[in-house]
Amino acid sequence: MTIKDWTIGEIAKDLHAWLPPRRGWGMANCGLLVSSRTALWIDTPYDPAFARAFLDRSRRLLPEGVAIDRVVVTHANGDHFWGAGVVPDAEIITTREAREQICFEPSPQQQHALVNGSDPETPLGRYLRRHFGVFDWSGTEPVQPHTYFTGELELSVGEYPVHISSLPPAHTAGDLFVHLPAQRTVFTGDVVFASTSGHPGDHPVHWAGPLSNVIDSVERVLATGAEIFVPGHGPVLDRAGVRRHIRYLDYLRERSHALYAAGVPAGEAARRVIAEGTFPELELPERLVVTIGTEYRHLHGAAERPGILQLMTEVATLADELEA
Repeated sequence: MTIKDWTIGEIAKDLHAWLPPRRGWGMANCGLLVSSRTALWIDTPYDPAFARAFLDRSRRLLPEGVAIDRVVVTHANGDHFWGAGVVPDAEIITTREAREQICFEPSPQQQHALVNGSDPETPLGRYLRRHFGVFDWSGTEPVQPHTYFTGELELSVGEYPVHISSLPPAHTAGDLFVHLPAQRTVFTGDVVFASTSGHPGDHPVHWAGPLSNVIDSVERVLATGAEIFVPGHGPVLDRAGVRRHIRYLDYLRERSHALYAAGVPAGEAARRVIAEGTFPELELPERLVVTIGTEYRHLHGAAERPGILQLMTEVATLADELEA
């Protein structure tokens, strides 16, 4: 996969989605809303090279004299945020909770050092290079939001209204979704990782939870009445596709609670859910170590999650087991 393989397509009037040609860690969807006077990005690619490619394609769609002057970031994970540095004059908007979450995220250069400095003979080193080696953050400076809010925020992009809603802790501690009523479209961020019958997807990875919050957040997305849904990762969905994702989350919540009640440790619970094969079209099943572990922490009443290095080591170890 190269940058030239990524395409941008119009999904509604003056609204475009930049969708990666394949799935995987860091392969996030982005949006562009255009008017005669201003333009808005919804999320950004992971590193400067991919972000500059998105910017180049965006500029081809802008009227003369119009620039990307605002960026709404759906949450603080770098694969939706770190590319904002290529539009340094744009206003970056996110939730207050996401702004606080940035302090707990690795910086771009820390992540670059981890990916490229880990021992490739270890499960973690192999996994990081396989899934993150395509990105280059060696020269990426951290970016900070300029505008942050809690609750609801309303903007205008030319004649188009933009409704932004913050969410309770779900995928992360600072999620939001973007509703574009004129386009009947919602950008969901990572509360939805999509798949369809023709486009397999990946298992979600939820860091904050609990799953009940994730489910409630997806229900709120549906309650907007929108018809088009751009998930954080995966193909564009209709309403039936979003409902199917809710069924997946319900299943995952039910199995996690049953296995917890039976005294099964979280890591073993993830392995049992994978072995059931209920959603075989979803790849990267090793990520269930994180999502089920998150649900277990809420059931147990534990306040803090393990460090990212520990979590990713568990993910990589399980991926090795499954490959073997």
